[in-house]
Amino acid sequence: MIDWREVDWRDKSRRVRGVAAADGAPVTYGLIALCCAVFLISPLSGFNASYGTADRLLAAQAAYFERWGVIPSELWEGSTRALLTPLTALFVHGSWLHLLGNMLFLYVFGAMAEERMGHLGFAVFYLCCGYLALLVYAVAHAESDQTLVGASGAISAVLGAFLHLFPKARVTSIFPFLFFLPLRFPAWIVLIFWFILQWLAAQSVGNSPGVAYLAHIAGFAAGFLYAWVCYHRGARVKSPATATEGESQP
Repeated sequence: MIDWREVDWRDKSRRVRGVAAADGAPVTYGLIALCCAVFLISPLSGFNASYGTADRLLAAQAAYFERWGVIPSELWEGSTRALLTPLTALFVHGSWLHLLGNMLFLYVFGAMAEERMGHLGFAVFYLCCGYLALLVYAVAHAESDQTLVGASGAISAVLGAFLHLFPKARVTSIFPFLFFLPLRFPAWIVLIFWFILQWLAAQSVGNSPGVAYLAHIAGFAAGFLYAWVCYHRGARVKSPATATEGESQP
């Protein structure tokens, strides 16, 4: 017998992927292009000779982070520049690995989320949740002088929204403890597993500044709650859509 519910899910999946592919997900791809462009012209990429080398380059990098990144202890001073840094920090990355890991996750999960939310809605969602995630981290480390940069909080929000919108989507994941074998799992398993890892890592770090696991958790929770509230009744797409996920995490 034909399971018509399964056919319906697959039809929805094809429509979502088809629309996302045809439309091009301009916000998602625009964010990726902007983050890459910002990194390439920054003193972190190594391509801009005007920043010099050795000590001069290190000084330029430190000044770059201080100007565009979030410094929790300065955020509460109330200056306009400091209040804008949770937005500017979303487009600043500290290394090639940091950039590529974040952009991979945004590329994989962003297009379908954007198609579901709409271009403007997705852009506002991304920026607001990213700002909120960095703000939560700054509240928890209010006395810290350590600079925080990266799109991890915003991308974590995309993952949280994706979990609610496409829980039955199947993603290909690579786990080191499974000998790096590419295995396909429902999105809800992969994303909940990712969230648990962030939670455990945040507990091990404690109150010391470092990798912003707390921003990841806050962003993921904000994204899931946003999708749950805005797309709760009959709006969720239950489809076994195909996506590909790498091993890097935002």
